[in-house]
Amino acid sequence: MSDLPSFIDRGERARLFPVLSETSKEGRTTAVFLSCLANVFEYGGALLASLGQRVGTRARIECFTEIGFAVMAGDKKLRPDGLIVLTVGSRTWTALVEAKIGANELSNEQIEGYLALAQANRIDAVITISNQFSASPQHHPLTVRTRLTNKVDLFHWSWMYLLTEADLLLNNDNVTDSDQHYMLRELVRFLTHPSAGVKGFDAMPKAWGEMVNAVRAGAPIRATSPEAGEVVGAWHQEVRDLTLILSRQVGVEVVNKLPKALVKDNAARIKADQNALAEEKCLTASLHVPDTAAPIDVSVDLAHRTISSSARIKAPLDKQSTKARVNWMLRQLQKAPADNIYVRLHWPGRGPYTQHALADLQKDVSIADIGNDKQVSAMEVCMVRDLGGRFAQSRNFIKDLEDAVPDFYETVMQHLKAWQAPAPKLREGRTDASDVTPSALGDEVSEAHRAKREEADVVVSGEGGPA
Repeated sequence: MSDLPSFIDRGERARLFPVLSETSKEGRTTAVFLSCLANVFEYGGALLASLGQRVGTRARIECFTEIGFAVMAGDKKLRPDGLIVLTVGSRTWTALVEAKIGANELSNEQIEGYLALAQANRIDAVITISNQFSASPQHHPLTVRTRLTNKVDLFHWSWMYLLTEADLLLNNDNVTDSDQHYMLRELVRFLTHPSAGVKGFDAMPKAWGEMVNAVRAGAPIRATSPEAGEVVGAWHQEVRDLTLILSRQVGVEVVNKLPKALVKDNAARIKADQNALAEEKCLTASLHVPDTAAPIDVSVDLAHRTISSSARIKAPLDKQSTKARVNWMLRQLQKAPADNIYVRLHWPGRGPYTQHALADLQKDVSIADIGNDKQVSAMEVCMVRDLGGRFAQSRNFIKDLEDAVPDFYETVMQHLKAWQAPAPKLREGRTDASDVTPSALGDEVSEAHRAKREEADVVVSGEGGPA
């Protein structure tokens, strides 16, 4: 391969130390990032894997900036910030990169222009980077014309996602080369400096406070209203930021667990959440932390102005009574502060759950028994925060949410363990290998049949009948 791809008429390899003008803030930041993506093997591999591209030891990643194209499409002034070229054997995968920093946001007109440019040059994908958040790289913050993504994939990374991936690799010692480790550490220092313009999601839109106050006054929410769309869009960004915050706190990747039908269909996810907001006056998310007992279910209730974090685990089936099953769970929460923590007991069938304060159960576990022959089948530990007036405040709501969920994880979630059935024991009469030979199994079946026939004969003769 020549120094530049054949469809580029100008450009240079991404520099770790850019020589661009001080005013070209986006260009400088993008160049530093792309240089690290190309030269830190584990980092480039992890990021491209999020786009469905496998990067093995024989793969080569090259990144270019200040690029120009021999074949243009649409607006001749289009100049993407970068280009990624992945070569694996004889296969080449390419992607244009467009980045925004600070408060700058992506626009449909520009991104649709890049999609057309990519299609004209047979480039496989367009990747956007900004402080906007998306549930996954496949869920783009913008809605573009479908025909433009028939042949070109559109992906999105937030700067916080790129920072989090770097942080996880460093803190888990997953970068083996010392020079690359140093390079990635410097990227983290660079992106965390205030001048880099990287920031998390910190405020709900204006429509949030208006909607909360309207719900309190008894007004309905229309699922198709612009306000519902704006609030749900902001909620999706905040949930993504929340998963990244938790990821950095616990040192493993935390994901928002979506129903299978919505994983690749962002439009369907938005519609489902707008309908839920209108019908239930709630926003929800399910956060999966690896190796924990259950997902963390987060619920934001506009009618009651509360934030709830909960986890539901199956009751231990090797314990016969409700009291024993609840005690099994209570022993795991001995160190948890009882304030604002409740336990919901779920019973067999479709009946409602019963709820008790954790403090009350700790004093007297017998209150869990509902007085019939049913045993509790699942237990849900829930932490509730009533925000009052702060709930409608766009910044305070985000701050309180980002305090509440990690607090639930620290005080409850990291102590919970899922019940696991005990290992099966050797059956009586089968403790030796000779007990399970074909001949022995045949004799066992014959003996069982003989016993059943003798039992039936006794019943027929009247010997086993009623007196």
